[in-house]
Amino acid sequence: MEIRMEENEGKEKKQKKMQPKRWFAGFLGIFLAGLAGCMALVIWVDPFFQYHKPLAWFPYLVDNQVNQNPGLAKHMDYDGILIGSSMTASFNTDWFEELMGMKTQKLSYNGSYPKDLSNIMQLVFDAKGDQVKAVYMAVDQSTFSADPEKTKFPVTDYLYDDNVFNDVPYLLNKDVLLDYILRPLADRKDASDWAELYKPWWTDEYYNKANVLMYYEAAEEKQEEEALAADYFKDAVEENLQKNILPYIEAHPETEFYIFYPPYSILFWNDVTREKELEAVIGRLEYMTERLLNYENVHVFNFLGKEDIICNLNNYADYMHYHKNVCRYITECFATGENELHPENYGQAFDEIRTLAMSYDYPAIWDDWYDTTPRYGEE
Repeated sequence: MEIRMEENEGKEKKQKKMQPKRWFAGFLGIFLAGLAGCMALVIWVDPFFQYHKPLAWFPYLVDNQVNQNPGLAKHMDYDGILIGSSMTASFNTDWFEELMGMKTQKLSYNGSYPKDLSNIMQLVFDAKGDQVKAVYMAVDQSTFSADPEKTKFPVTDYLYDDNVFNDVPYLLNKDVLLDYILRPLADRKDASDWAELYKPWWTDEYYNKANVLMYYEAAEEKQEEEALAADYFKDAVEENLQKNILPYIEAHPETEFYIFYPPYSILFWNDVTREKELEAVIGRLEYMTERLLNYENVHVFNFLGKEDIICNLNNYADYMHYHKNVCRYITECFATGENELHPENYGQAFDEIRTLAMSYDYPAIWDDWYDTTPRYGEE
């Protein structure tokens, strides 16, 4: 009898010792199952498009250029790409199909540097090769004086490579799960329009002269300093072209490159002249244009001196960002060839910009804050 009691007591003690292990094993199993479920959900929906094209029914929110552009470049169907800074944000890619017969994917990076353009072109050509018929590129010429290795934002390496084994930060990311899967499902009105990705938040009422002048601060005027020489930026431009742009132009002669200088407002030229950089800026543009026009598959378009656009501040939300009507016009120029630069006319085009910038009556801009001149393309 005593022996049986001792055996029972031993079993009870053993069971009590085993109980925490069972609880831990159960918790661990549930935890691992939860992680696996989260990973499976992210792979299925794939809001950063790392593994497949978008699901037709899911209301994707596309607002993270650094993290979502790589997947878009790898897996979307397109014949052409639109790249550049926020100067490309107000474009509707349906226009490219309408006017150019080119299914185009927008891959903008706000504030992009040449290295950002290089990074996304590398992904595009690695994924699509000679399927890419056209590259539409906005060139913010001032960035071509920057360090050729500089990017606007840190690059998320695991999203830019093809190594699935380092994707854990994406697959087990709280923000991805909550902001890019659950939130769009809960409120479908936030779903992005594929033709207008990264569209600015400004609505039409923000595009007016009074709003522009309210937030514009003119550059400090330099008095004693000497003006920068015309070749001041030449070496930096050459380095950026050689490292970040020309390798793609040379490696893909089957691809047409449509490179354009965006139409910053006349206030941009006010800053340039106040800082005594006019000759250097014009020299930078001339040198860049000369280099690019050496290639048969490159078309360069200049909108920096388009007076009916840049001198009408009702076309702008600030001193640089222009209305979608202007974007439509630029797209039409790609189709018609209007404002295209050639070896025989680019010198004259930049001479006209120099004359405009030097002779413009800048103080008169402030005489009428509520100018009612219609925006470009409107009556």
